[in-house]
Amino acid sequence: MDLRDILSPDCTRSAVRDTSKKKLLEVISQMVAPKLGGVSRDDVFDSLLQRERLGSTGIGLGIAIPHGRLANANHPVAVLITLAQPIEFDAIDNQPVDIVFALLVPQNDPETHLKTLSEVAARLNNRECCRKLRQASDDATLYEVFTEAGAECNS
Repeated sequence: MDLRDILSPDCTRSAVRDTSKKKLLEVISQMVAPKLGGVSRDDVFDSLLQRERLGSTGIGLGIAIPHGRLANANHPVAVLITLAQPIEFDAIDNQPVDIVFALLVPQNDPETHLKTLSEVAARLNNRECCRKLRQASDDATLYEVFTEAGAECNS
């Protein structure tokens, strides 16, 4: 899958200064809702929050992959954010998070949801990829590092 199909430059933010998990989920909701006609920020936020209540999406090593399913969505949308300062995210390794990849998908497409989560997790498991993401100094560079074909993130 080409992640450029679900992640756009305007949903990529570098060095965001948020201080809490809840605030970050609100920012993600504000970014995603306009991309999904008929889906409100509250719908997106509620979906992300419900998933977090099942267990943190902080996968360790400073990375979180919050995700949710939306009844009124007709296509997947992703958000990539790096944080200026790591925040507590209740991650499985109890370490704060500074790289966040959020994914919202249609409720009736669980196969795409799981496949995309798997691919993103594999990319973020690559130390060189994460190093480059953390070093990205602006939104455009962050987007290019993550989506560029042949980059370390794709190996």
